[in-house]
Amino acid sequence: MMILAIFAMSLDLLQGLTGLVSLGHAAYFGLAGYALAFLMPQGEAASLWWTLPAAVLASGLAALLIGFFVVRTHGIYFIMVTMAFAQMVFFLFFDNKGLGGSDGVYINFKPTVSIGGFELLDLDNKRSLYYFTLALMLVVYGFLRRLLWSPFGRALDGIRINEHRMRAMGFGTFSYKVSAFTLAGALAGLAGYMWGVQSGYINPELMGFQMSAHTIMMVILGGMGNFAGAIAGAFTFELVLHTLKDLPQRGAVNLGKHWQLWMGIFIVLVVVFAPRGILGLVHRFTGPRLRRDASPQDTNG
Repeated sequence: MMILAIFAMSLDLLQGLTGLVSLGHAAYFGLAGYALAFLMPQGEAASLWWTLPAAVLASGLAALLIGFFVVRTHGIYFIMVTMAFAQMVFFLFFDNKGLGGSDGVYINFKPTVSIGGFELLDLDNKRSLYYFTLALMLVVYGFLRRLLWSPFGRALDGIRINEHRMRAMGFGTFSYKVSAFTLAGALAGLAGYMWGVQSGYINPELMGFQMSAHTIMMVILGGMGNFAGAIAGAFTFELVLHTLKDLPQRGAVNLGKHWQLWMGIFIVLVVVFAPRGILGLVHRFTGPRLRRDASPQDTNG
């Protein structure tokens, strides 16, 4: 859940803050996982100190390259082009046996975290991995919150509200959007790296449309433009998903088998009755509405 929360926050930077809806964000998530798998030697564990930056850099560079082309488009064209690039990456790994093919690849060891031969953290220990992931999630949240109120974040917010006016004021909106796209891809890579560390297995499905769609639903569930909402949305989505999959059989109907139907109904209900997401619903019943993260200049909500 915490890994997916990092992934959801990376997409919220792009979708909620900058106003760029991407259907191919999972490509950068999967790329970092594959980078870890290929950087990890077959017979021993590699160090986290260089595999983590390398994997995040690989995802960031891929996002920079793809973003250079896709941010030139707008609206539905942007959405379709991001999905097209992601499908290209998906089939590159799916159809290539040298890259693992449809079966994916295993990561036999967890990275080591040591300095001068002294082990700082044992990621094979589930408790250590849990707290390390929790720390990463909080660091990413704190970084994005700080970014939100920086001049860069305010410029992204202005682009989301009215890009033409921002250009008229002299802002290079193209470079801002490419930067946001690249940063979002790098943060998705961080989540993908941790997914590989936690699961020990990477396959092309992590780059597919379904993974991107699930992340969009997490952002919508929590409340777009609110990084805390992205965390809440990821946790809620996973809890509801596993609850629905474990539904019992009633007569001749296997309720758990049709979990997609119940999830669809749940998403529709949230959108209809809580258009600002779960956090917006909580604020409505627990106190005055708080300011949206994505609108630092809006003091009324």
